Amino acid sequence: MNSFKINPIIKSIRNDYDKHSLSKESVDKNPFHQFELWLFEAIDSGDDHAHAMALSTVDESLMPDGRIVLLRNVSYGGFTFFTNYESKKGKDLEKNNKASLLFFWTGLERQVRILGEIIKLPAEESDTYFESRPFDSKVGAWVSQQSELVANRSALEKSFEEKLRSFENKEVPRPANWGGYVLIPSKIEFWQGRPNRLHDRILYTLDSNKKSWKIDRLMP
Repeated sequence: MNSFKINPIIKSIRNDYDKHSLSKESVDKNPFHQFELWLFEAIDSGDDHAHAMALSTVDESLMPDGRIVLLRNVSYGGFTFFTNYESKKGKDLEKNNKASLLFFWTGLERQVRILGEIIKLPAEESDTYFESRPFDSKVGAWVSQQSELVANRSALEKSFEEKLRSFENKEVPRPANWGGYVLIPSKIEFWQGRPNRLHDRILYTLDSNKKSWKIDRLMP
């Protein structure tokens, strides 16, 4: 077995958590309101990537895969993001639309885990968001065949420069293979770091009628 120099450093890292607490009595009865409160606090704390979230999907061989995407809205009953529909994540979701999201706010010692099913946003919603993007980002959506092989960085940049010229002084339409998704949650867990690894974990579970949320405390 190979020994890496970083291993002793990893093993020696110890952090205790004592900034906040969380209880069933203190949380909002609506998990979306509770999430909004925590996200506001993360943004106010100066976290420039407070809206970054790990999206995990599962492919047809049941291999899980995760990557960071950006939350762009809380709407349509869930959490929305935008991407290339023909990307690895898009292909995974075509086969299995069950997925999870994870937010981690280091400075506040908090996590939020969200499980549910993902559907595509209406085309007009994707059009509206695409129109709000900077010109170069719009062009980039046309250039990137996301998750496909590319010969080198130069080939990618050459393709981008060619697209920039082709769209010069023109409106850039949304590519048909690019758009939004929304994860509609069935479970949302709020995790607050606490001393001695006795963390607070509050779980919201949507009832079978999808009308109300059951709130439970989990062991750390």
